[in-house]
Amino acid sequence: MSDEELAALRRSIDKVDAELVRLLAERFRITHDIGIYKAANYMPPVDLVRQQQQVDGLRRLASAEGLDPDFCERFVHFVMDEVVRNHRHIAESASEFTVEHETL
Repeated sequence: MSDEELAALRRSIDKVDAELVRLLAERFRITHDIGIYKAANYMPPVDLVRQQQQVDGLRRLASAEGLDPDFCERFVHFVMDEVVRNHRHIAESASEFTVEHETL
C-alpha cells in the first residue's frame, strides 16, 4: 500500500465518521420527539419490549453485514441508555412545567 492509498482510505474513514455523526444527530432528534410524546401521554421513558426488539433486529443485521453482533449490541445499548436519559429529562421538565402552571 502506498502513502497515497493510505491517505485515500483515511479520507474514506473520515467521510464514514461524519455520516455516523449526522445519523446519530438525526436519531436523537427523532427520539427527542418520542420523548416529548411519552411525557405528554404519561408513558414511561423506557420500553423494554421495544428495546429488545431493536437489539434482536440489529444483531441479525450486524451478522448479515459481517459485524460482530456483540459489539453492535453494546453500541446500541450505549445509544439507548442516552435516549432513556434524555426521555427522563424531558419527563422531569414536563412535570416541573405542569406543577409550575398548576401553582400559578
